[in-house]
Amino acid sequence: MSSAPPSAAPDLILREVFGYEHFRGPQEAIVRHVIGGGDALVLMPTGGGKSLCYQIPAIARQRAGQGITVVVSPLIALMHDQVGALREAGVEADFLNSTLDWQQTQDVERRMARGEVTLIYAAPERVTTPRFLDLMQRLDDAGRLALFAIDEAHCVSQWGHDFRPEYRALTVLHERFARVPRIALTATADALTREDIVERLQLQDARHFVSSFDRPNIRYTIVEKKDASLQLLRFIEREHAEDAGVVYCQSRKRVEEIAAMLADAGINALPYHAGLDAAVRQTHQDRFLREDGIVMVATIAFGMGIDKPDVRFVCHLDMPKNIEGYYQETGRAGRDGGPADAWMTYGLQDVVNQRRMIDESPAGEEFKQVMRGKLDALLGLAEAIDCRRVRLLGYFGETYGGPKNGEPMALSSAPSVGSEPHAMGSVRVRCGNCDNCLQPPAVWDGTDAARKLLSTIYRVQQKSGITFGSGHVMDIVRGRKTDKVAQHGHDQLSTFGIGAEFSETQLRGVLRQLIAIGAVAVDPDAFNTLTLTEGSRAVLKGEVAVRLRESVSQPAGRSGRNSRSGGGKGTTSAAASSLDADGLKRFEALRAWRSEVAREHNLPAYVIFKDDTLAGVASLAPTTLDELSGVSGIGAKKLEAYGEEVLRVIGTA
Repeated sequence: MSSAPPSAAPDLILREVFGYEHFRGPQEAIVRHVIGGGDALVLMPTGGGKSLCYQIPAIARQRAGQGITVVVSPLIALMHDQVGALREAGVEADFLNSTLDWQQTQDVERRMARGEVTLIYAAPERVTTPRFLDLMQRLDDAGRLALFAIDEAHCVSQWGHDFRPEYRALTVLHERFARVPRIALTATADALTREDIVERLQLQDARHFVSSFDRPNIRYTIVEKKDASLQLLRFIEREHAEDAGVVYCQSRKRVEEIAAMLADAGINALPYHAGLDAAVRQTHQDRFLREDGIVMVATIAFGMGIDKPDVRFVCHLDMPKNIEGYYQETGRAGRDGGPADAWMTYGLQDVVNQRRMIDESPAGEEFKQVMRGKLDALLGLAEAIDCRRVRLLGYFGETYGGPKNGEPMALSSAPSVGSEPHAMGSVRVRCGNCDNCLQPPAVWDGTDAARKLLSTIYRVQQKSGITFGSGHVMDIVRGRKTDKVAQHGHDQLSTFGIGAEFSETQLRGVLRQLIAIGAVAVDPDAFNTLTLTEGSRAVLKGEVAVRLRESVSQPAGRSGRNSRSGGGKGTTSAAASSLDADGLKRFEALRAWRSEVAREHNLPAYVIFKDDTLAGVASLAPTTLDELSGVSGIGAKKLEAYGEEVLRVIGTA
């Protein structure tokens, strides 16, 4: 480990610059390892404090005379907010991106060359240009290139959910600047993605720091899609009226429709997708970050790097591609540690669409097989009859040990086929904060229904010589003599009415499972018609059982948003939930003042002070700067810049 002056001590930087007394989790070990010149791969959930893991080493190494840290960041919005937050804390930070004109770009580069910048943020496309590489080479030759921090490192992997080819070129960092330590950070990566990150970024000798993926404050709910728009509206109105949230849709058209529907219902909703004018997208994103209670309806083009701490819910109206994407997107809720919801609705068409996109991809068969496996894992999570959290964490290789504040509770439902829920001794673990644990679903054996569906698909094709879609096949199984059934003589099949006891909802659930396990194929070139596969045989023979959850269309376990703290403006903020009446009055006064300052600085309010910091001030009610300096989140620069104003505000509240 290299020595450093006392001013570079990480605990001192944490306290003086960022205003925190203690590191969280593995932060201190990561920080000390990187300050000492070690490479690191950091997996830490959204809201876990990843940024400090490279920002503190950057400051420490700069104070020790080791130069500038280059931060590879994928999004302009993220660069702007993080640079703004660092400057507010008194750290010399800059960015280089397309929002700067030529003169501004040159000014930043000159500041870098003169050693006046501690951290420089840039996208991978810029970092790997000859001009930027030459600039870094000059810094390195002068011994003033301290650290590379590669944020959102999962983007380097073709197996990940946000693959960006530009990240692959970052191998040049190790090849040209081998002496400079590197830290790669991500919130989401399964084992395959981690291996790819290590290989692509040449981090074979890096120390791995893997935090728990658990976000205990997030409640997971997955419901069957019936009338998705109405289901979403009811969820928001009942659980999160006036809360900030994100709603993800698969298509741009769907984004526009849902945003309009929510707006018509009186919800402050905005659309966001790549088809909108860039200025409109930026305006909508700025409003979401800077205003309270905005619901952003978006494609997955929105969200990476969004640091807004008080997002109370994330909804998926369409099934994502894989669990990594689902986890990353749901992790944007509840970054402040307050209660939050991850709510998803899914249906048979979601499975069909995702399968079709994989099958029609020009990628190689190995890639397709991996993607099918990832989709199957997500479908397994959606159809699960055991604890969602156990499933989710198990996907990332983590064994869930039960609620931190008590003993694990027995899970009353049986395990779903092919995957046993984690058990501690003879007791199945139950997290207490997902829909399956709050209200264990009823389970039924769908094996008989599956065999009847497969038999019908076989006989339909045998009789007509052509294939048909799911609706027609289910009509035959249920004995519904529609015009189409009669026209093709399918009411004469031996399987007509063989499954009259099953509802359409039950049969759709069975079909989802059959498609997921590859026992039924969907032909997108023939109007999504159904055909048998090699995998059909095992189900038909009864060698594979199909066990399913009863259909549930609404989240259970709560009577409404008021059953949880932190929801809606009526409870103001999760951070302020323990304040008395006078404290709440001070808190609201501080929030109003913070909003004015944020507008003046053109920054999100949480960059000035986070809610928990304002709540700490409101609770303590300090009367001197010395007392105020003891509040978590108030560093030396912010005390100097805002201390007198904060005392004035709480003195008049």
